[in-house]
Amino acid sequence: MVASSELAPFTDPLYRAAVVDLLGAVGYGEISAIERLTEDGKMAPSLEDKVALQGMAAAQHAKLRPVIERLGELGVEPFTAMEPFAAAFDAFHAHTAPSDWWEGLIKAYVGDGLANDFYREVAGFLDAQTRDLVLSTLEDSGRADFVVGRVRAGIETDYAIAGRLALWGRRLMGEAVTQAQLVAGQRDALADLITSGHLQGLDFTAIGDMMARITHRHVDRMARLGLAH
Repeated sequence: MVASSELAPFTDPLYRAAVVDLLGAVGYGEISAIERLTEDGKMAPSLEDKVALQGMAAAQHAKLRPVIERLGELGVEPFTAMEPFAAAFDAFHAHTAPSDWWEGLIKAYVGDGLANDFYREVAGFLDAQTRDLVLSTLEDSGRADFVVGRVRAGIETDYAIAGRLALWGRRLMGEAVTQAQLVAGQRDALADLITSGHLQGLDFTAIGDMMARITHRHVDRMARLGLAH
């Protein structure tokens, strides 16, 4: 149940609608991650890699249940709340379908990292229970170390892939930003949450600073992979 101390922000119907949208987006993002990790496993060069991705997919599935439960607590049908985000997420993944194992690894690390950075930034302005839930879904389940280790080893074996993967990372950044803008623009409550006083202290200048931090973290990820960006 939602504690009484947590109910106050939800007396604002716009805030409640925005939180439902945010959790809907997070929830469908988890579903997409499970699907992608399963598909990427088909391109795995070894049985060990395939099993590793299956384990990551299972970890994502475990994170989905609390999101579903919280949406139910807020009085909405969870899958109905997620459905509006299906088309945008699916379109992003269709436009950025990896052509091989290496591109799949970069997308799992860089693409999800960009989305997680955005959710983490927004979560800092939410009520405590929603914030903690969102942050818990963003916890790394070993994916970062797995991807970095595999990509760095691959580059050492064949440095020619580095340039291609750096370009791929740049493309993912552009596609992710464009898709995020489209999603927010289509959901009035979510857009208002991000751009108005409903997030105290987050004005347009702060949004610019937020995007700069997200970009900086993306550059850091690419550097950790050993890829110039």
